[in-house]
Amino acid sequence: MTQSLTLRRPDDWHLHLRDGAMLQGVLPETARHFARAIIMPNLVPPVVTGAQAAAYRDRILAALPEGARFEPLMVLYLTEDSDPADIRAAHASGLVKSVKLYPAGATTNSQSGVRNFDKVRPVLEAMAEIGLPLCVHGEVTASEVDIFDREAVFIDTVLDPLRRATPGLRVVMEHITTSQGVDYARAGGPDLGATITTHHLIINRNHILAGGIKPHYYCLPVAKRETHRQALRAAATSGDACFFLGTDSAPHVDALKEHACGCAGCFTATNTMSCLAHVFEEMGALDRLEAFTSLNGPAFYRLPVNEATIRLVKHDAPHAYPDKIYTEAGPVTVFNPGFPLHWTVEA
Repeated sequence: MTQSLTLRRPDDWHLHLRDGAMLQGVLPETARHFARAIIMPNLVPPVVTGAQAAAYRDRILAALPEGARFEPLMVLYLTEDSDPADIRAAHASGLVKSVKLYPAGATTNSQSGVRNFDKVRPVLEAMAEIGLPLCVHGEVTASEVDIFDREAVFIDTVLDPLRRATPGLRVVMEHITTSQGVDYARAGGPDLGATITTHHLIINRNHILAGGIKPHYYCLPVAKRETHRQALRAAATSGDACFFLGTDSAPHVDALKEHACGCAGCFTATNTMSCLAHVFEEMGALDRLEAFTSLNGPAFYRLPVNEATIRLVKHDAPHAYPDKIYTEAGPVTVFNPGFPLHWTVEA
């Protein structure tokens, strides 16, 4: 029996589009279903200034398929040399919706990130004053900290002290992966939000490591134990306003994923809405899918919700998504959830 569900058109509050040929290849996969997305600035070189963000936005808009309606929400990459005046101006112009904190060395193209947090305090204080959110990749990078513990240690040693030292700073904990992240977000008050990815609702660390290494499930932050995945599923499907979708869809060509030192990232833009409908149905929470994908994020970012809608339809026969997206940069493997996808977007 066919089932259907109508939602306000969703937004993606954490997205990697890259640049050049990769941008051209993957942008249509997001623009097909999503109205807006927070665009990650970790290009080479990174998007640090308002002028660089404006130029990147122009490249994204130029790459949109004809007739597509999609708004890139631009982000500046926080460095120890970031200029508070430039950030104020970029925000005042309406161009920039957040600033991204990468601890140096934490993930792809994060070499320009922050090592000494005292050096970025003037920027953070300016952001608190103007209400500009700080998006945080929440992991420490010290080699002595186990990779599976880096998020929890970051919350205790970096994020909580940073928020206490900068009252009024609005923070998004991006791609949380632990029960500690869930608990901290829930207790953080109205100035704290948290995004949850599609793939972290579906995979745990066994999917990466058991029965042979699966490079297309390797991501940062790395997937954790099953108890953490269950905590994320409970949070995403709770309807709580602090949790919203940020796919962290991160394309890499197969040659760089299937490599002796493979890149981190799962490419989920193509099938995210189908995957999420499956998860929310499993959790008995289809009535809260719209809050997670379409309502909570705009509320935190103080933006209007989308007026347009999409229609999800469940069919008896599963939908056949492509295994790969072929770009002029090379093939990109689409995330495989490991189960058939019966829900599809039809309008």
